[in-house]
Amino acid sequence: MSDYKHTLNLPETDFPMRGMLPKREPERLAQWEALDLYHRLREERRGRQLFVLHDGPPYANGSIHIGHAVNKILKDIIVKSKNLAGFDAPYVPGWDCHGLPIEHRVETTHGKHLEPERARALCREYAAEQIQGQMQDFVRLGVVGDWGNPYRSMDYANEAGEIRALADMVEAGYVFKGLKPVNWCFDCGSALAEAEVEYQDKQSDAIDVAFPSADDAGLAAAFGLSELPRPAAIVIWTTTPWTVPANQALNVHPEFTYALVDVGERLLVLAEELVESCLERFGLEGEIVATATGERLNGLEFRHPFYDRLSPVYLADYVEVEVGSTGIVHSAPSYGVDDFVTCRAHGMDFSDMLNPVQGDGVYADDLPFFGGQLIWKANPQIVAKLDEVGALLAHKRITHSYMHCWRHKTPVIYRATAQWFVGMDVKGKDGRTLRERALAGIEATRFTPGWGQARLHSMIANRPDWCISRQRNWGVPIPFFLHKTTGELHPRTVELMEEAAKRVEKEGIDAWFRLEPAELLGDEAADYDKVTDTLDVWFDSGTTHRHVLRGSHPHGHDSGPRADLYLEGSDQHRGWFHSSLLTGCAIDGHPPYRGLLTHGFTVDAHGRKMSKSLGNVVAPQEVMDKLGADILRLWVASTDYAGEMAVSDEILKRTADVYRRIRNTARFLLANLNGFEPERDAVAFDDMLALDQWVVDRAAQLQGRIETAYEEYRFLDVYQQVHGFCARELGGFYLDVIKDRQYTTQADSVARRSAQTALYHVVEALARWVAPILSFTAEEIYKHIPGKRNDSVLLEEYYTGLETLAADAEMGRDFWEQVLEVKQAVNKCLEEARNAKVIKGSLAAEITLYVDDGLRETLSKLGDELRFVMLTSEVTLAPLADGASAESTDLDGLKVSVAASAHTKCERCWHHRADVGTHPGHDDLCGRCVSNLPDGPGETRRHA
Repeated sequence: MSDYKHTLNLPETDFPMRGMLPKREPERLAQWEALDLYHRLREERRGRQLFVLHDGPPYANGSIHIGHAVNKILKDIIVKSKNLAGFDAPYVPGWDCHGLPIEHRVETTHGKHLEPERARALCREYAAEQIQGQMQDFVRLGVVGDWGNPYRSMDYANEAGEIRALADMVEAGYVFKGLKPVNWCFDCGSALAEAEVEYQDKQSDAIDVAFPSADDAGLAAAFGLSELPRPAAIVIWTTTPWTVPANQALNVHPEFTYALVDVGERLLVLAEELVESCLERFGLEGEIVATATGERLNGLEFRHPFYDRLSPVYLADYVEVEVGSTGIVHSAPSYGVDDFVTCRAHGMDFSDMLNPVQGDGVYADDLPFFGGQLIWKANPQIVAKLDEVGALLAHKRITHSYMHCWRHKTPVIYRATAQWFVGMDVKGKDGRTLRERALAGIEATRFTPGWGQARLHSMIANRPDWCISRQRNWGVPIPFFLHKTTGELHPRTVELMEEAAKRVEKEGIDAWFRLEPAELLGDEAADYDKVTDTLDVWFDSGTTHRHVLRGSHPHGHDSGPRADLYLEGSDQHRGWFHSSLLTGCAIDGHPPYRGLLTHGFTVDAHGRKMSKSLGNVVAPQEVMDKLGADILRLWVASTDYAGEMAVSDEILKRTADVYRRIRNTARFLLANLNGFEPERDAVAFDDMLALDQWVVDRAAQLQGRIETAYEEYRFLDVYQQVHGFCARELGGFYLDVIKDRQYTTQADSVARRSAQTALYHVVEALARWVAPILSFTAEEIYKHIPGKRNDSVLLEEYYTGLETLAADAEMGRDFWEQVLEVKQAVNKCLEEARNAKVIKGSLAAEITLYVDDGLRETLSKLGDELRFVMLTSEVTLAPLADGASAESTDLDGLKVSVAASAHTKCERCWHHRADVGTHPGHDDLCGRCVSNLPDGPGETRRHA
């Protein structure tokens, strides 16, 4: 037996089978850095159409978690896909640097009573350290951006830009000072934004309290009585006993019916439909004496249970009749938004509002009975006091959803303080309110997924004025001067703010805190106070569009005041999306984005939130060290980001299996390009074999779908399309079929070069398709493709060498689709024959295909080459009617009969052929292989 191995064109490549990503990815990063890849991209795309994804800044505190990784990978996929599509798509990463968490960390480390300037310096230093750590991880994820020049909210230019953004809003008329109840955290010692509040379960004291009548005659008249037969009281229900000392009014709904109920010792005023449930709760029996609408109770006065003051009844539409309540709401205007609005509407002045709770949650010392006590600890004593004076009708501990600080996880309250607000319903100079501008902007924005539009619309439609001031050290100052007598802003406020911005641009925020008013106000300084409040951190990030997107800024893209896309987690509808929308509409009249993309949160395989206590945390750093960043990137692309994104070690292992399929497909393509030089060996599309034309056509069609999927941010579709192409068209059909032709035909034959040309086109396209997702692996594939190369696949655009079949091609798309269906049906029959020991392998088989006239017409076009497509040694076509005993298939018009070949196996091609051993000097070869030897005439293949 002769050895013919040297006459075969066996695959060979340096592209390794194993990815070894944790080792190779850092090497690739070093190459990108040496290449200065990001700036090369900018240079090569200069002058192209801009696509700007504005980075929502993560907070500069702590290591990145899996949610950060999802966010940055999604952004990177989009930016890379846009560069691939030929856009100039810059990516400037950013960080949010001010705010309480950093200030709190510094206080924890260095003490609470630091000199303010020293505290700010330490905060700046800490934030810079955190940024460096997070940046290293983002870079390790393969995210390409301007890492050498990111934007940080604490950069002097950004701090100055934020002041200028505020000045724009002041000039537009949207900023005002007011006393309003705002979310207040005792631990923060500051107001909180809506986005800084989360809801958790809390135990509270639910109490029913009687307020004695102070106008018996008026109350009797309201209920149509000449007089009251006995003392009367109105009953409220609340879960916040600590607010009772600040009660100043009682609210009823004007349209509800209220009952005067005789319970023996006194009369009680209750909502009529709640009388039965209330009496049961109070442990009392009684009967209704009279009824009246709430409107008739308006203005009646009742006495505070334990203080010598009156509580008038005010009408309010927000009052509800709920099981467990009384239909009457006690109003403490300093501690409730509805309470505040109602009392103000009824003429109560700010100066008349009681506000005994101090910023640390402790009652003022001069509050009778409870002064100097923390409100939460005072609750039981207030309940006891109400019981003592006979005002407590019921008391029960309940668990309910309650506001908590998202940082400290402690309960927060509404507390009226003098703060700076952006007015939602204040009309700007164009006559439109900010709310109207924002709602119109939402309608003009493209949302992905679409449900985000309704969510953001609802939030804007119902939100209160935005409290933008905080009482902290580490934040951008609100550079205002207030007149000591009138409390009004200086008439040159906008001009003075620009002067402050210039100083901050040079020296940072300390420039304002160091500033002596006389430096800007001269002789007027004695009449004005300098404001020392700082801006809400959501204002920091929410105004980045003004200074990061403008061409005048160091990071400016010259894209104007609107980015193409903002992308963040779904919580940012009430966070960054929200604050950016309001500032953009206030400053420019429209949102700072054309599109919003929202992704869900990460959960484990059981849908549970990530928690160290549950042991289900997946750390991106550990995944990169163990599996590689490309596995993490592929998982992100393979997950529907519109909902919760499940991740676990097992899920990542399955992702790694898919990765290996794609990698091995690429390796097969590259290995079979051994000896192929595109400029020398490529075959023109029209001269290629029909099967090769088909696979290039399939790749061209797929590329069109991939381009659309990337454009529409459907990365799961990209993943599925690429994986499906590798598994079905390539692995399940084309690559199997061409092995014989690749290996056995002469090295420089048209048959082999045609297949290699197809493989070359496919792998050129494939490397680009996966580059936005599998960036490291795509680079590795790209470097192993023969022919001229750019310095990086990430500098490339979509491959333009793919061609398509003519609509009237004899072996067109429909033809090959039908052949593929037949092939799949035959494969099942061959597998069954193999399992039944009828054959050892498909090349040991001879098959008869019993076909109808339509299939006969199709399959006969392949002639003898049909056997190469079916991977058998012989194929015979016979009429369907003759196949009564043949095996049926799932394909109409096809039955299959499989038999073992009686012929000898050719030792070179492994086909079983009748002519093996009939050629002198080549006893082990078939005639086809003899002709394909280097000194032979060569085999002619036309189709497959």
